[in-house]
Amino acid sequence: MTDRPRKTTEDFDLYSKEATACPQPVYKAMREACPVTRSAFGHATVTRHEDVAAALRSPESFSSEMDIAVALGTVRPMIPQQIDPPLQTSFRRLLDPMFSSKRMAHLDEQIRAHARQLIDSIYDKGECEFDKAFAIPLPCVAFLGLMGLPAEDLDLFLELKDGIIRPPFPAEDLEGAMAFRKKTGERIYATFEKLIDEKIAQPKDDLMSLLVRAEVDGRPVTREEMLDISFLLLLGGLDTVTATLGCSIAHFAEHPADRQRIVDDPRHIPAAVEELLRWETPVTNVPRMMKQDVQIGDDTLRAGELVSLQLGSANTDESGFERADEVDLGRKVNRHLAFGAGPHRCLGSHLARLELRIAFEEWHRRIPHYRIQEGETPRYSAGIREVRYLPLAWEVE
Repeated sequence: MTDRPRKTTEDFDLYSKEATACPQPVYKAMREACPVTRSAFGHATVTRHEDVAAALRSPESFSSEMDIAVALGTVRPMIPQQIDPPLQTSFRRLLDPMFSSKRMAHLDEQIRAHARQLIDSIYDKGECEFDKAFAIPLPCVAFLGLMGLPAEDLDLFLELKDGIIRPPFPAEDLEGAMAFRKKTGERIYATFEKLIDEKIAQPKDDLMSLLVRAEVDGRPVTREEMLDISFLLLLGGLDTVTATLGCSIAHFAEHPADRQRIVDDPRHIPAAVEELLRWETPVTNVPRMMKQDVQIGDDTLRAGELVSLQLGSANTDESGFERADEVDLGRKVNRHLAFGAGPHRCLGSHLARLELRIAFEEWHRRIPHYRIQEGETPRYSAGIREVRYLPLAWEVE
């Protein structure tokens, strides 16, 4: 210990323009300051790989059950993300087979055909805004098809998702954002109430139809539980793959040697997917509620305290990865936490990996050389790390 004043979380501005574009140096500064940073109000953020991984695997201490329903526009916890074992285990037992790697593999041809269609529609122009042209429609249309949701309502679903994740209010206007999320949440519930009725009346071969016929612990899934599952799937299915895909292509546009590696040998693409998930972690942090006291370094996280687990920092921690501050597409051991860990590990990880792999393959097969448009600058968002504006250009052959 030293006599230096301890820095607070506010000393590390992850919302600045520079940090949203490149947060890794800020993550490093947070880790070097101390394993746990605290805000001026005492809120704790855990930053190191070992501590974050242990917390994710310890729901008995770091609980996902917390009173933040109103802040996210929900009236009940989202299932299974905001409930703990043993009930959470029962719902994962139900949902995991619906998102298994084997089931997701059947979507390969469909997603690949859509990727080629999207590329065909823009190739001759020699330029595009990647987010709107490819990163949003590719995973989102695949997700809607998997769920059995109408593709023609994509704009509505994106509006509802953004209303929860990115309400149109400045960061300091918490009251305005909360009210907007509440109204958006009401719209989400109403939308899925109607969809559930449609699936009950006319079930098809999709996940929503499976859900309305499903049982958990020997009894039917209730309507409220269907709504709580659907609310979570909407937020997760329409955002994080788009975010990772955009950040990854931005990286390749600015690092031609990495891009050339997967162009020359597409067998490197699966490892590239994992490495860019690590480096460009989309969900930068997740909240947990302390159920019991836990000591980390010289800081005690107290029971009843709300804690943030900084996944982005953990994934670039030198103690967790060799050459953690380098993007290594040939990394052999990659224990990244982009999908979380433990019982709450991301339900859609198999789908996400499939979508990213196909996107990398098809984009670079058709457009192997591209760049940021001259005079343009990509625009990133904080929180969910995403390129909201990525103007690309390439030569048409």
